[in-house]
Amino acid sequence: MTSPSLSDYTTEFPVNDECLYLNHAAVAPWPERARIAVADFAAENTALGASRYPHWLTTENSLRRNLETLLDAEQGSVALVKNTSEALSFVAAGLSWQAGDVVVISDQEFPSNRIVWESLRSKGVQVVEVPLPWHDPEAALLSAIAQKPRLVSVSAVQYASGLTLDLLRIGAACRANGVLFCVDAIQAVGVLPFSVRAIQADFAMADGHKWLLGPEGLGFFYVRPDMMEQLQPVEFGWHMVADVGNYDRRDWSLAPDARRYECGSPNMLAAAALNASTGLLLEVGMERVATQAVTNVLYLRELLQDMGAVCLNPLLDQRPSGILTVNFMGKDNAQLHKLLMEAGVICAQRGGGIRLSPHFHTTREVLDDAADALECLLETL
Repeated sequence: MTSPSLSDYTTEFPVNDECLYLNHAAVAPWPERARIAVADFAAENTALGASRYPHWLTTENSLRRNLETLLDAEQGSVALVKNTSEALSFVAAGLSWQAGDVVVISDQEFPSNRIVWESLRSKGVQVVEVPLPWHDPEAALLSAIAQKPRLVSVSAVQYASGLTLDLLRIGAACRANGVLFCVDAIQAVGVLPFSVRAIQADFAMADGHKWLLGPEGLGFFYVRPDMMEQLQPVEFGWHMVADVGNYDRRDWSLAPDARRYECGSPNMLAAAALNASTGLLLEVGMERVATQAVTNVLYLRELLQDMGAVCLNPLLDQRPSGILTVNFMGKDNAQLHKLLMEAGVICAQRGGGIRLSPHFHTTREVLDDAADALECLLETL
């Protein structure tokens, strides 16, 4: 059976007919099937209440399997959480810390992957930020890992520059030195192939509202199975026990899998949407998703460089990502971003430039029209 071509998915993304959407690294538009899933859920709930709750649980379990597949994760190793910050907080609060422990991060991290570790300073934990030099982004990290800190936490792809880190290299160094490895995967999963097992991650997490094409308020938290006894739950409720649903039982134990990090009632509405969107990504195939997304980024870079744009990630060809951040020297980039948004070119101002982040479904017409709009706006500045 022949796989559908990427053009067959055009109708899944009406956003490409409504605006020039280049902001998947912030908040992504849903595919049509996610909208339908939410509408169906709402209609069913309105008409029947929770009478089909067992069916909702089937959807939730399907989502777990989708996420495990996208992450190349062990069965039962993925918990459903509200967002990346919550999952990072579970790691920070669930490990036992001693005064003098060291956490290593990079100097380019999104605040979520910095603030959570800084909160441990009250326990005597030291947070070390290391630079990511373009000639060897991992060099300082590897040097810090050799000093055997307690944990290293980095983003798979840096949110501002789009720099993709060599997680295989970092993970191998962590494992060789007995260092815990935590990965904020929000700018990678859904646009690039990702394997928690290959990179030897102990923890990984991401929201569903960026490259996974889902709603805000639901994401994943991966915990390597043999780390679950070390990472203690910090929230407690009916949903995280082994004998879930037995409300009369007075003695309880933790669920044997990652559900132990889910304390209460799940977000079934968001699960319906994210199950649909992750199903779409798996249907297309992550290799095809990544190839097309990267092709779109490189094509857009070529168009903008012809206008004098400077790409702020000189390693984009060797380390592709879904993020293109550019600067127009001598131009007011803040004003340019404002004008782009007003013109319907949806993007972000990050890292001292304009961040553009198309996905696999972004059409060539959208990229061309966005470049044309930008060229016209540059003439006004």
